[in-house]
Amino acid sequence: MDPQIEKILKLPTRQKFALLALVLVLEGAALFYGLYQPRMNAYAALQTQLEDLQRQIQENRRIANNLPRYKSEYEQLKKDLDSALTELPNQKEIPALLTSISSIGKAAGLDFLLFRPKPEVPKDFYAEVPVDIAVSGSFYNVAGFFLEVAKLPRIVNINNVNIAEIKNAGGRTTLAVNCLATTFRFLDKKETKDEKKP
Repeated sequence: MDPQIEKILKLPTRQKFALLALVLVLEGAALFYGLYQPRMNAYAALQTQLEDLQRQIQENRRIANNLPRYKSEYEQLKKDLDSALTELPNQKEIPALLTSISSIGKAAGLDFLLFRPKPEVPKDFYAEVPVDIAVSGSFYNVAGFFLEVAKLPRIVNINNVNIAEIKNAGGRTTLAVNCLATTFRFLDKKETKDEKKP
């Protein structure tokens, strides 16, 4: 027999039990750290992954349940955009719009001293079309002109209104008014791409 085993067999019973207990503890520790703990770690990782997936499923279900509402909101926004775009003339309509502004001023009884379109200012999907205007007429004629411009189907903003001079002639008070009329036009896709290139 092996001399090591003989030594162990000759040990007192108490030491044999202590040695047996030590071997069992070492075996248990090896099983725990070698087999059980890695599986528990993998189980915990899978549990976390499962919880994340369940959260994603709940979020996707919530979105899916609200899909008809989102679609109707999208359709409404699309209609609103189409409606807003009808208020933005394209390049071809700008001269006609400027002519109609001039006609409104003449119909209101104003004398045009200046009507000078300035260079366009491109923005994201539209361009500002500013026009320097100087008119002469009574206060009510000027107010009527601004009111009629506001009623145009297209957007026209009147800014920087400045009363340059007030004259009394023949019992009639006339004003010389300078202002900046700004309208907007829709940029087509080609124009927006060309602007993004430089």
